Amino acid sequence: MTPDQIPQLLKQVSYADPRVLPEDPKEVAGLAALWATVLADVPVEFAMQAVGIHYARSPYPIKPSDISTRWQAVVRDRMQRDVDPAPPVDPDNESAYRHALAAHRRAVATGQEPPVEHHALTAGPAAAEADRRRAVIGKYIPIAVDDALAAYRPQRAARLAVLREGRPDALAVPCPVETCRAAVGTACTRPGKGQTRHRLAGPHPSRVDYAAERAA
Repeated sequence: MTPDQIPQLLKQVSYADPRVLPEDPKEVAGLAALWATVLADVPVEFAMQAVGIHYARSPYPIKPSDISTRWQAVVRDRMQRDVDPAPPVDPDNESAYRHALAAHRRAVATGQEPPVEHHALTAGPAAAEADRRRAVIGKYIPIAVDDALAAYRPQRAARLAVLREGRPDALAVPCPVETCRAAVGTACTRPGKGQTRHRLAGPHPSRVDYAAERAA
C-alpha cells in the first residue's frame, strides 16, 4: 500500500471499530505513517478484505501486523505451490534468465499470476506428451518453455518434432553405420579430413530404421 491509501483503509476500519481512529489529526497522520510502513508490500484490495475478515472473527482492534501477517501467509502458500518453471528465454543469457525468473516470482507472490503447480504439469494431454519427452530426452522441461527455446536448441526441437509426429526417435539408439557409430543422444557424423568429423543435418537412414525396429 502507498501512504495516500492508508487514510481510506483507516476510515474503513473505523466503521467497524471507532477505537482505532484517533480524533487528533496529528495522531491520525502518525498512525497512517506507521501503517504505511508495515503494509508497504500489501496490496490495497487485500488489506481492505483483511479488515472485514478480522472483525468477522475477532472483537479486538485490528493492528497493521494482523494484515501483514495474513498477507505473508498468502505469499508463502503461493510460492510453496509454484514449481518455479524455467523462463522461456535463452538459458545461456544469464542476465535475461535471472530477470525473467525474478519477474515470474514477483508476479506469483503479488497474485498477478497464478502459481504454476505440479499437478498442472502432470495431468491431461500435456502430461502424456511430457512423459514421451522424458522417456526419450530425459530432463523434464515444461512444454511451453521447450517450444519457446526451440530456436536455441535446434537438435532437441527436431527430436520433439519427431515425437509429435509419432515417428521413431533415431537418437534414442546408437547409429549402426560403421563410419559413424554415434552414441545415444548424439547426432550422426561423417568423416572429414584428418581426425575431423562433420555433423549431419539428420540421422543416417539405417539409424532411423534401427530405431523403428527397436520401437516395434
